[in-house]
Amino acid sequence: MSGRGNPKPTGSKPDKLMRDALILALNREATDADGRPTKKLYLIANAVVDKAAEGDVSAASFVADRVDGKATQVIAGDAENPLFPVDALREALGIKLDRISDARPAPEPQSRLN
Repeated sequence: MSGRGNPKPTGSKPDKLMRDALILALNREATDADGRPTKKLYLIANAVVDKAAEGDVSAASFVADRVDGKATQVIAGDAENPLFPVDALREALGIKLDRISDARPAPEPQSRLN
């Protein structure tokens, strides 16, 4: 092969220069409070956990989000303000859309093997 074309991906994201620089900096060697070698990433993680243990609510929330994942936000409408206004859609289209139901799930498909 001539060597032309796209180079092999290296795993880095070319549009994420700051991300790459931060990852390099986080992996640099450092020393902990006891003089033992460690990485800067671990120093930062320990500092955040220590703040959370001291009662810093934002640090505790940060730790919980990273450990358990962020809580999912439910997006829901109500009877007066539905997320999908079927009646308005019917009116805008000028036709009655019998296949769209306001609150019922779609029926199960019928088997064609019968």
